[in-house]
Order: sequence, then structure tokens, then C-alpha cells
Amino acid sequence: MSRAATTGIWVIATGVIIAFLYWTRAILAPFALAVFLFLTIEGFATMIDNWTRFLKIGHARIIAILLVLGGFIGFIGLMANGIAEFGRDAGEYETKINGLIQNAYDVVHMTGAPTLQELLFNETGQRFFATIANATGDLSGDVVLILIYVAFLFLAQSGWTLKLDNIFPDPEAREQVRNVGDEARRGIESYLWTQTVISALITVLTYGSLLALGVKNALFLSALIFVLNYIPTVGSIVAALVPPLFALVQPSMPAWVPGVPPQDTYIYAGIVLATVSFWQFSIGNFIQPRMMGESLNLSSLVVLLALAVWGVIWGIPGMFLSAPLTVLMMVLFAQSDATRWIAILLSSDGNPQGKGGLHAERVAAGAAQDGGA
Repeated sequence: MSRAATTGIWVIATGVIIAFLYWTRAILAPFALAVFLFLTIEGFATMIDNWTRFLKIGHARIIAILLVLGGFIGFIGLMANGIAEFGRDAGEYETKINGLIQNAYDVVHMTGAPTLQELLFNETGQRFFATIANATGDLSGDVVLILIYVAFLFLAQSGWTLKLDNIFPDPEAREQVRNVGDEARRGIESYLWTQTVISALITVLTYGSLLALGVKNALFLSALIFVLNYIPTVGSIVAALVPPLFALVQPSMPAWVPGVPPQDTYIYAGIVLATVSFWQFSIGNFIQPRMMGESLNLSSLVVLLALAVWGVIWGIPGMFLSAPLTVLMMVLFAQSDATRWIAILLSSDGNPQGKGGLHAERVAAGAAQDGGA
């Protein structure tokens, strides 16, 4: 087959796969989220099992499930409480925002500044809120579906070994498939665990800083930052901008903040921005790369492109899953000589599986056999 024909087949196959993922996103995106939630729970269970030694893995799984569900319920409670708190002070926030809009118009010497109600309840604002309402409704339904998927994944887990034996009767092929699956699973679990630790660290430090600066509803904003940090690159930027925006429209500003006149809202928001950005930048650029190790051996450009592509295909779930999905693709592509070049392009250092990867082991084994011959 000519190179042009091979390239044409690759282009057509890629288009078909992308179209399939897009049109089935209502089914595949919740299932993918369920798989990664399942892997997160399994990672917690393995960690608990390794720490305790006296607990059986089944008991460790139960504890991990309760921890994850407790954290999820706690997060929902924080969101609901934070929204309710903003709702109680809605009138004061509206007055402050109207004043800021008027100040902006005065700076550029314009008249007829609109109010917040006029901006929110025009045609554009109504479409925006309708989109948010639809997304929230879809998310509520997806959460129930995801939990059902996770439950069935645990129920089906015991039969995976037997199914693998029947699908691959050849022991060598079966072992190779098992090794590939274990490697992909370890990489994804390591990424999810590390990302959780990093997000928790940033959240705790940000929460303490927001409390010290006197930002209202600091717990709600910190919980929001925890979730946003799971989105690569863009999530960190948005997480750094959210608290300053809330500080900007905060009705009252603590007068005891050093060097900030009580009436200067913009300086106060700038201090909040600098503080939150410091934690995001320092931890994201110095601690996170050392903790990630080889679990996310992806090029920075690839991470950004993956975020855009998966965001278009699967929306918000795709943005959260873009990094682990791309890690999975890199591991799978690295197993075949025909697709290894794709894995090399996706990787950060040109070695998609590191020195201990399966492909490297096969190459080394082949070299040893050639040498023995």
C-alpha cells in the first residue's frame, strides 16, 4: 500500500472516530467520568490497603467509596451554602457592581451606564442563563448516571480476569495485554492522585490567604478553585481570576489590610489576585512537576491542544478528562511500531513510556536475542 493511501486511511479513520465520539458524547462522556472516578476510588483503596496492612482490599474499597462520596456530598453542600450566602447579600453586591459599571463609564467619559439588571435580563443575558440552566440540569442527570456506572464497574470487576483469559487464549498475548492495561491504569491513577494532592494543597493555602485578606465566602471560592485545578492550564488561570473578581464586587472591604485605603477596591482586588496567583504559579511550576514525575509525560503544547479538542468533543467533561485521556492514548499508541510515532509526538521528552516502558523492554529483549545469536 502506498504512503498516500495509508495517509488517506489515517485521515478518514481519525475523522470517523472524532465524529463517533462527538455524536455519542451523551453516553461516552459520563461513562468516561465513571471510569476515572472508579480508578480514583481504586487508588484510594490501594493506598489504604498498603498503609493499614490488616484490612482486606474489600474493606479498603468500602472505606475509599465512603471517603469519595463524603467528599462529593461535602462539596455539593459547600456550593449550595456559598450560593445561598451570595443570594442573601445580592442587593449589596448589585449596588457595588452598578457603582463599578458607572466608574468604568466615567473613566472613558461615556454616559448612560447600564445597571446590572439591564445587562442580565436583556436578550443576551437570558440566553446565557438558559444555557447555564440546561447545563446544570444535564449535569444533575449525569451525576446519577455516573454513580450507577461506578456501581456496575465494581460489580463487574471480579469477572474481568476470566473474560481476558477467554478473549486472549494465548498466554503471551494475554500477558502483553494485561501489562499494557496495568501500565495505562498506573499512569492514570498516578495522575489523578497527584492532581488531587496538588489541588488540595493549593486550595488549603488559598483558603488561608483569602481568610487573612478578608474575602467573603472564602470557603466557597476555595472549593471552586479545587475543582478548576483539574482542568489543565486554563483551569489554573481561571482559578486565579475568580477570587479577585469576587473581591472586586465585595460590598465591604476590610480596613485593616495593610496599605489599602478602604475605598480603593481595585488595589484590594489586585492584592487578592497577586496572592492567589502566587500559590498557583509556585506550586504549579515547582512542586507539581516533581510530583508528577513520569505520570504525565506530555508536551505542554499537546496538553493545551488536548484541552481544546476534548472540550469541543465532550464539553466540560472533556476538559476535565483531557489530560488522562491523552496519557491513555499515548500509552496505547506506544505499543505498536506503526503508531509509536504518534506517541512520540504526544510525549514531552520523545520517550512516551520512559526507560521502563513495554516497548523498551521488547526492544531490549530483541537486542539480547540478536546478541545471543
